[in-house]
Amino acid sequence: MKRRDFIMLFGGLAAGWPLSLLRPSTVRAQTLPGAGQQAAGQAVSGQVGQVATVEGSATVMRGSGAPIPLQVSDPVFKNDTLATAANSTLGVTFDDETTFSLSPNTRIVVSEYVYQQGGSANAAVFGVALGTAAFVASQVAKTGDMKITTPVATLGIRGTTGVVDVPRGGSEEPRIKLYADTDGHVGRIEVFDPQGGRLGSLTQGASAFALRAGPGGRFTAVPFQIPPSEAARDRGVLQQLFASHTIGRRMTIQRMRSRGFNRGRGGPGRQPSNRNPRGGPPRGTNPNGRQRR
Repeated sequence: MKRRDFIMLFGGLAAGWPLSLLRPSTVRAQTLPGAGQQAAGQAVSGQVGQVATVEGSATVMRGSGAPIPLQVSDPVFKNDTLATAANSTLGVTFDDETTFSLSPNTRIVVSEYVYQQGGSANAAVFGVALGTAAFVASQVAKTGDMKITTPVATLGIRGTTGVVDVPRGGSEEPRIKLYADTDGHVGRIEVFDPQGGRLGSLTQGASAFALRAGPGGRFTAVPFQIPPSEAARDRGVLQQLFASHTIGRRMTIQRMRSRGFNRGRGGPGRQPSNRNPRGGPPRGTNPNGRQRR
């Protein structure tokens, strides 16, 4: 191992990076936080997410401004357009711990994002305009309404992991794929046409739809078996996604704490317990179990 690789490996381990991301070949490509970047966990007004990982070149466009290069820990805001160049990837984790991983030549838009821990009006809309975007859905999908839009369909995400392929024209069809979470759980993806008509639902792991144009330009969701070569590619995409999610989740917990959120000892989204550590009735109650006033 070269001296530079050893130094970067040691520094990455000290920062808590997963060992799978710290092989020398990966360390050289992975952008680590450095001087001039936002420190992980530092909250910015209006921020809804944060860059977890970058390999190669990725940018953000805000309004009519020019593309801005992205680095690890950079904030992400509503209405941002995120894009990757050739041979580049980008991982972004949002306040509810939902994570997107963009493959090379991919572009997505953060069209809507509202999240309040414990709230019932949480909502998010992410537009996949081009390329391959993988995602792990978290609290917004579980407690509110999460959607992913494509040029030809809208997806209702019901707490799961998936891959969306939007090709650049040609004869290729957009594809929607549902995969299991890291714990084996499989959620659901509902597919609707632009007019709101329901086209179908994916409920089985490693199942997929191709979005095919029909009579009158209307699209249908056609089930298909994922070819072995595409399944192998997706495994690599999901590996990158889960690695970004692990890193981004840690950043998000720090950022939420900096905003004053207390996630408790049980992990994200769990309310602090009023259990009496010495035994007996919960704190704040009388011995007979009634709530003190």
